[in-house]
Amino acid sequence: MEQAILAGGCFWCTEAVFRDVVGVSEVESGYIGGDTENPTYKEVCSGRTGHAEAIRVTFDPDAISLAEVFDVFMGTHDPTQLNRQGNDVGTQYRSAIFPLSAAQFEEAKAAIGRWNTEHGKMAVTTIEGFDAEAGDGGEQVKPWYPAEDYHQEYWDGEGQRNPYCLAVIPPKLMKLRKSFQDKVKQD
Repeated sequence: MEQAILAGGCFWCTEAVFRDVVGVSEVESGYIGGDTENPTYKEVCSGRTGHAEAIRVTFDPDAISLAEVFDVFMGTHDPTQLNRQGNDVGTQYRSAIFPLSAAQFEEAKAAIGRWNTEHGKMAVTTIEGFDAEAGDGGEQVKPWYPAEDYHQEYWDGEGQRNPYCLAVIPPKLMKLRKSFQDKVKQD
């Protein structure tokens, strides 16, 4: 199993998408990219900690490659919006990939390049939290903090009664099903 850390706006939304992706066994919502240790949801939402709402995806590389994980990520949110996704505004909602290795760093650059070429636009997605110049191929320099328990699997519970989620998540799931049909779990 491998892991990837992705920030594409509200973590409830990106978590809901990746729970439906073939080869994904776990999706954990959390915070990364800031300077406050053990931040709370309220602190991250203030925009003052520097963290992004993100997900940590655990996947089977025999079922879905890292490149495909990154392509699904780029294709199911709007990577052209700087520090926002829809009505969610602030650096905590930025589009970012947080590589866990030098190979992931290179694959993140390739995925952003593929998206730019295929769409004729420029993504503002950043590659953060990894020092590619560090010895032995680089190192992760920003810690991962799991979000509070009530944020985990949010769409499957409270989210389906939350007006915000009902407005935002179903279109993302439709985009997943339309653009990545062969990567959607069958019910």
